[in-house]
Amino acid sequence: MHTPDRISRIEAVVAQRQQGAVVLENIYDRHNAQAVMRSCDAFGIQRVCLVFSRERRFDPRVFGQRSSSSAHKWLHYSFHESIEECYGLLHEEGFRILATDIGPDCVELQDADLLEPKTALVFGNEHRGLTRSARSLADGLITVPMRGMVQSLNLSVTAAMCLYELTRQRSAAGMERYALDSGQQGQLREEFQLW
Repeated sequence: MHTPDRISRIEAVVAQRQQGAVVLENIYDRHNAQAVMRSCDAFGIQRVCLVFSRERRFDPRVFGQRSSSSAHKWLHYSFHESIEECYGLLHEEGFRILATDIGPDCVELQDADLLEPKTALVFGNEHRGLTRSARSLADGLITVPMRGMVQSLNLSVTAAMCLYELTRQRSAAGMERYALDSGQQGQLREEFQLW
């Protein structure tokens, strides 16, 4: 039985969950993945898609309490054997897919339009980045601008920055249009009350 404070907390968190998804392609370091999941929970993104076409599959629900501060248990996951499969399902659901990368064809994060409710942000392997397919099949490419000698950030830092910018843009536009629908909120409320 939950206390009134716990029920209030669940209600508040569910009300602030927003539409969208994060896709992690071939992540090698489980702790990096858990740190991304912590950011997903913090910014209210419920859905995480994990693609394992080149790396060994892992299940974030089984480990990672220290890295994610238990955020992993509050999220929904799907597992995919190819980026084509993952993108195909997201496109069928009406998602716009924006992959993070570096290069002249990428839009800088602060200039990217992140206002589409069904937006999926894609992050690639810590060493190799995105696969060619993940890049070419995305609807757009975004990048965090680099001003130093090093041309990339840690995966979890990049994800946190992108999720912050997505949330900032949506908050300025009116967050109510990005909330989960009442059915999704009801289902989530029931799930959260089981913990």
